[in-house]
Amino acid sequence: MSEPRSIESTISQLKGQETSIKALWTDFLALIKIGIINSNLITTFTGYWLALYFTGNTFSWSTFILLMAGTSFVIAGGCVINNWYDRDIDHVMSRTKTRPTITGTIPLNVVIGMGVAFSIIGFMLLYLTTPMAAVYGFFGWFVYVVLYTMWSKRKYTINTVVGSFSGAAPPLIGWAAVDASLHPVAFVLFLVMFIWQTPHFLSLAIRKRDEYSKAGIPMLPVVYGNNITKRQILIYTICLLPLPFYFFSLGPIFLVFASLLNIGWLLIAIYGFKMKDDDRWAKWMFVYSLNYLTFFFVGLVVATLPIFA
Repeated sequence: MSEPRSIESTISQLKGQETSIKALWTDFLALIKIGIINSNLITTFTGYWLALYFTGNTFSWSTFILLMAGTSFVIAGGCVINNWYDRDIDHVMSRTKTRPTITGTIPLNVVIGMGVAFSIIGFMLLYLTTPMAAVYGFFGWFVYVVLYTMWSKRKYTINTVVGSFSGAAPPLIGWAAVDASLHPVAFVLFLVMFIWQTPHFLSLAIRKRDEYSKAGIPMLPVVYGNNITKRQILIYTICLLPLPFYFFSLGPIFLVFASLLNIGWLLIAIYGFKMKDDDRWAKWMFVYSLNYLTFFFVGLVVATLPIFA
């Protein structure tokens, strides 16, 4: 009679262990901010791909793997350190209060150790492609960890602009892995990413305005209100309009496609001054920004495929 109970107990323990492993993996992905890593790998790959296209170099699997792994580790390291540093304010925000640095599922000494280790591993892997790729990787990491997280985030409304330098680094990393001297196109990619981030994050800031206020983070809508924030968003979306024309060599199809993406975003930004529900409008802007990033950079790659180039 005891054997069935023993089997049921064993099965129950195995299920419990499986659940614990899944929960730990979920916490790990939250700690490294896997969504940020994935989106930045798209821009890193685009930088690498366009460098091959414009320089005539051949694709190298070893360089590609080192580049993508190194970029992933650098971003993960910076995000982990960001989580460790922000643990005193993350508990008041709904989107951050379940992070393992708040729940305690991963010890803080382990968290900071992971952050430092991941960062160093990332720099080393990028250095194996070209030293300049590691330099741009360090630049992005330093801006995000030191200039954004530890300095401007809690003091100034320009924290979004400061952080944008970090988010715009991945295309440069990808390009430098092929061409250390870079190319004007690489800096246009940098500009696209730099300008894109302000409307993207300010839209999120409008939606999470109360939470940022409770956390003491001086985001633009918290300090100056939604109307001023909308003006800034509009200005930045306007600044995106001429950038696709720097890729004129990719052909008219991409120019039309990218311009339509920009016009669509601009129209939504303008509509924000007429729409009464700011939260709903900000959600539209935020969702559009995510799709914009994906479609724009995937479009660049598609436009340079042999069948279109």
